[in-house]
Amino acid sequence: MKGIVIHAAKDLRVEVLADEALGAGQMRLRLAVGGVCGSDLHYYNHGGFGAIRLKEPMVLGHEVSAYVEEIAAGVSGFAVGDLVAVSPSRPCGACRFCLEGLPNQCLNMRFYGSAMPFPHIQGAFREMLVADASQCVKAEGLSPGEAAMAEPLAVALHATMRAGAMVGKRVLVTGCGPIGVLAILAARRAGAAEIVAVDLSEFTLASALKAGADRVVNTAATPEGLVEYNADKGYFDVLYECSGAAPALVAGIAALRPRGVILQLGLGGDMALPMMAITAKELELRGSFRFHAEFAMGVGLMQKGLIDVKPLITHTVPLAQAEEAFLVASDRSKAMKAQIVFS
Repeated sequence: MKGIVIHAAKDLRVEVLADEALGAGQMRLRLAVGGVCGSDLHYYNHGGFGAIRLKEPMVLGHEVSAYVEEIAAGVSGFAVGDLVAVSPSRPCGACRFCLEGLPNQCLNMRFYGSAMPFPHIQGAFREMLVADASQCVKAEGLSPGEAAMAEPLAVALHATMRAGAMVGKRVLVTGCGPIGVLAILAARRAGAAEIVAVDLSEFTLASALKAGADRVVNTAATPEGLVEYNADKGYFDVLYECSGAAPALVAGIAALRPRGVILQLGLGGDMALPMMAITAKELELRGSFRFHAEFAMGVGLMQKGLIDVKPLITHTVPLAQAEEAFLVASDRSKAMKAQIVFS
């Protein structure tokens, strides 16, 4: 079978991979669609991000949907041919954080396509994938492309759960890539009364408007576009910081009202914080990392028509042209989510 392997920055190869044995509690899946994520782009463009660097070739990919090909004895609830969304989150279930109900903080996490540990955790961009049945959520009624969006949607849903009550809140979203736009959809579904989105790209801001933002601000064209929200100690109740850029975080903090909540999703490396403002306004800084239970929740929301991710899928390419998906996904002036069709 073929898979997409990153060897170093800009060194992406479609290679033949060895087949995997099917074990107890597992299913063999024929991959349908894989979406190129921001972390995939960090590996492709820079060989990693922050202190996390590639130390060996690694199969990329963790946003995938697939068709069931083979089912191990004892697995129930699935049939050959089922379309499933495949969660890349594989906590051990036995470490202290798993036992405390924090599986996304698992000490032995096996998250597809991650160079955090060494040896690296190989990813899911391969024509055939053996996965635990517990990772798979039946996705009947969805297209393979929609099912592959369950992973980034789960990231936004997890952040929304971290925010607490959202009904009637004023929300600011900084960074309108796929996660930022999905955060808009999640916040609105959770009851946000007003959503303002900020980015440097007219293309991404247009996507934010289509997703339901009440107003967008292009801070490249209007650097002081958020200043009006700073009056009287700030305006917004919740900030989804999805860019990982220090200037966006600083501007967002200035626009938050006292006791507002900062949700930090963007992973752009360490940054300096305006601690005086955080302290004086009694702001709460809450990290939001990955997800677990929100994966199945996202599939259900899409199946019920409560969240529509289809407009975010802007480009689809075949496996043979896999690198084109990485190139187009790196261009924020024309791409939101690029996906690769495996079968």
